[in-house]
Amino acid sequence: MIVEKHIMRLVILETYEQVSEWAAKYVRNKILKYNPGPGKCFVLGLPTGGTPKGMYKKLVEFYKKGELSFKYVKTFNMDEYVGLPRDHPESYHSFMWENFFKHIDIDPSNAHVLDGNASDLVKECEDFEAKIKDAGGVHLFIGGIGSDGHIAFNEPGSSLVSRTRVKSLAKETIVANARFFDNDMTKVPTMALTVGVGTVMDANEVLILITGVHKAYALRCATEEGVNHMCTVSAFQQHPRTIFVVDDDATLELKVRTVKYFKGLMDVHNKLVEDPQDPTDAPPSAKRLKSVSDDDGRN
Repeated sequence: MIVEKHIMRLVILETYEQVSEWAAKYVRNKILKYNPGPGKCFVLGLPTGGTPKGMYKKLVEFYKKGELSFKYVKTFNMDEYVGLPRDHPESYHSFMWENFFKHIDIDPSNAHVLDGNASDLVKECEDFEAKIKDAGGVHLFIGGIGSDGHIAFNEPGSSLVSRTRVKSLAKETIVANARFFDNDMTKVPTMALTVGVGTVMDANEVLILITGVHKAYALRCATEEGVNHMCTVSAFQQHPRTIFVVDDDATLELKVRTVKYFKGLMDVHNKLVEDPQDPTDAPPSAKRLKSVSDDDGRN
């Protein structure tokens, strides 16, 4: 069997719900295939925001059904505001625990979120990079993007080889995020810690979720136009294994032939998220999870 190792995939689905389910199944299958255990953790890079919420909800369902464990998974989040208390409802630390971590069996020491209140922010960023390296690198980095094509807080003009760093936020980002702070721009942090484009590019695979008509321009820039630092997500055209998972609304600015071509590959793409056909073929970790769920009455 020939395995394509250098390819950019564009998975086009009808709805946000389908994007969320496809992405969650892809993550599930990657973890199960890796078969993590003591001394062998699967490493995930994770985003925040509205786009990944549906994926997190589905992953929690897989855990509760006994289909997936995060006991031997390490996570590294993309970004965090500077100066916002960790327990603030709009901090990304709070977002991750409320929407994902507290609902699964992840070891809290394995869930890494940048500390925007560190006494030395530069050292915090350097240490974060070191932790990723010590973990063996990220196996799968999941990301969302802004309407201008920025990934994490790598806004237009950011270096495409940047690393984790302190970043001043553009006015457009502050205006966009004001909706989370009672529509009061004065409450929005003006700085953040963020992984760099280069940090994400180092991952073995990158999975980028893009939904909604307001992201259509960004998707066009990301896939049909050249790589440039004004649309930082465009850098992932050059990553050997990038998958863009999008809904129909996000494709409205793509060429008709682009959409037709990638929709014609859906049979191939859907094989990547097939459910295990035979429990006896599942990795040992999945078998153990299944037996536990059968014993304790989870459904």
